[in-house]
Amino acid sequence: MPRPKKRRMVHAPPEFERFKPAGIMRTMLQLQKLSLEEYEAVRLADYLGMGHQEAATEMEISRPTFTRLIEKARHKVATFLIEGRELLIDGGHIHFRDNLLKCRDCGHSFRITIEREITECPACGSTNLVDFAGGYGHGRCCRGRNRNGRR
Repeated sequence: MPRPKKRRMVHAPPEFERFKPAGIMRTMLQLQKLSLEEYEAVRLADYLGMGHQEAATEMEISRPTFTRLIEKARHKVATFLIEGRELLIDGGHIHFRDNLLKCRDCGHSFRITIEREITECPACGSTNLVDFAGGYGHGRCCRGRNRNGRR
C-alpha cells in the first residue's frame, strides 16, 4: 500500500484560473489542467527564479519531488501554448499559506494570511467579497498549520 500523499504548501491561490487562445470559442478547445502545486512550482522556479532546492523547501517537499513536479508542469504549459488548448488551474493536494480576497463592489484586491478572517473590504467596507482560497475548497483546512503543515 502506498504511503499517503503529503500536502504541498502553496503561497496563495492564483488570481486567474483559466486561460484560452483569443478568438476561439471555449467549446472548440481541449482542456489542459494544471494542478495548484504545478502552478506553484512554475511560480517559484520560472516566475520568481528560485532554484529547485529553495523552491522545494518553500513547498515543504523534497528536491527530487519538486524536480518531477516542475517538469510535469512545464510540459503542460508547453502543450497549452503549442497546441492552443484552454488552461485550467485547479485541484491538487495542497494547503495555502495566504489568501487572496477581492471586493465585488469596488474591485479592491488584497492578500491576507490564511489565519485571518476578514468580512469587510478595507477600502470601502463592503461585505461582498470573493474568497479565492474558499473557491478552491480551502481556507479552514489550511488555518492553524505551521511551516511543516501540521496543526
